Amino acid sequence: MDRLWSPWRYTYISKNEPAAGTKGQSGSGCFFCDKSAANNDAENLIVYRGQLNFILLNLYPYTSGHVMVAPYKHVASLIDADDDILTEMMLLTRATETHLRAIYRPDGLNIGMNIGNAAGAGVPDHIHMHVLPRWTGDANFMTTVGETRVLPEDLTETYRRLSAAFQGLNPDQR
Repeated sequence: MDRLWSPWRYTYISKNEPAAGTKGQSGSGCFFCDKSAANNDAENLIVYRGQLNFILLNLYPYTSGHVMVAPYKHVASLIDADDDILTEMMLLTRATETHLRAIYRPDGLNIGMNIGNAAGAGVPDHIHMHVLPRWTGDANFMTTVGETRVLPEDLTETYRRLSAAFQGLNPDQR
């Protein structure tokens, strides 16, 4: 039997971290709040900072290029978010679609959010929009049978390419 090793996955499934905090401040247990408050975007894989929202790579992506758009403000639902936060979130989602299409040339995209535990939210107390490129045939047997995703690109390369695109640079010449 052949094996495809994904040792990074063990770190994710073995973490015993507290659920997302409700205070919405650095050190609260909410990684969105903690990462946005830190001053190290490259380490935290934040590819772009808007006025009210930021864009960061998903540490455990479904596909290469999987990002999340999240507000700096710690809010659990769309109802709790100010209109200007939601407006910028959608504009950044659109910009992300533009960059993902230019860099990865996907056949389609998944764009959406899960609000609350019952909806499958991994961080139920802090809204965030997932944006990820998809290709015909990328949902193959590996995910279903092997419980493994095959990602052709390292997160540092994804970060380099997307952060360059958001800075208006050609990601292949940076």
